[in-house]
Amino acid sequence: MKKSILFWAFFAFLGLTVYAQEVAVEEAVTEEEMAKFAKVEVMTSDFVEGKNKELVDMITNNVVLGGGARYNEIKAAWGDEAKMTAINVTPEEKVAYQGILDFLASMKQVVVEYKTGLIKNDTILGIATYNKVNKAIKEDPAAKEKMDSLIKSLKTKDDGAGI
Repeated sequence: MKKSILFWAFFAFLGLTVYAQEVAVEEAVTEEEMAKFAKVEVMTSDFVEGKNKELVDMITNNVVLGGGARYNEIKAAWGDEAKMTAINVTPEEKVAYQGILDFLASMKQVVVEYKTGLIKNDTILGIATYNKVNKAIKEDPAAKEKMDSLIKSLKTKDDGAGI
């Protein structure tokens, strides 16, 4: 009876060992997957930079606000009617400033939608690849370091040239 239990326990252990090795092999991240992931990160970063430039243009070229100095004044007083009255904020300036706030509020959602679209696109990255690489860089410091290096390299190549 003992031999029978030991026999089955041995095969169960052997089966688990083989399964664990298969899982480890499946989860190995390839260079191509790392490169795709890094490309998506750089594309997202470039998109955010573009949106930030759009925001700066929106502030500095706003005819109603008259530029960044007035924007900063209103920003400091925003939400405090006494301060807004003290700096003579006009109804037109309130509308212009609120437009900028609305743009800022929508930026996060726009960026999330952009990145999600890149991730879901199987020709660019794909959800399974994203999850696999993301897990690897979270769990393995060497993979994280490699990813940071890839992203830095792509950004250096991308300076003004586009991906």
